Amino acid sequence: MLDFVFATHEEICAEIGRRLKSQRLARNLLQKELAARAGVSPGTIKNLESKGQASLESWTRIVMALGLVDELAPLFESKVTSIRQLEQAQAATSRKRASKPARRS
Repeated sequence: MLDFVFATHEEICAEIGRRLKSQRLARNLLQKELAARAGVSPGTIKNLESKGQASLESWTRIVMALGLVDELAPLFESKVTSIRQLEQAQAATSRKRASKPARRS
C-alpha cells in the first residue's frame, strides 16, 4: 500500500484511481455501468482508474455512485489532542478570510 506521506501528487492520484477501481470491481460493475450511475462518461472512469485523472466533480460523483460518501467525512477533520488545539481550531473556523502576509520592513 502506498504511503501517502512520502508520495508525489501523481502517485496519490494513481493510487486513488486504483482503489476506486477495486471498489467498482468489488461491486461487480462495468466501467460503463458506473459511468451511467455517476452521470459521467465511460472515458472519465477509464482515465480515473488508469491515470488517476478526473475533475473533483467527477470524482465526487463516482464516489457517491459507489456508495462511499461516508468515507469522505473524516477526510479533513481536525485531529484535536489538547484544549489549546481545540481553541485554535474553533478560532480558525470562525475566520472569514485567510490572514494577510506579514509586511517586509
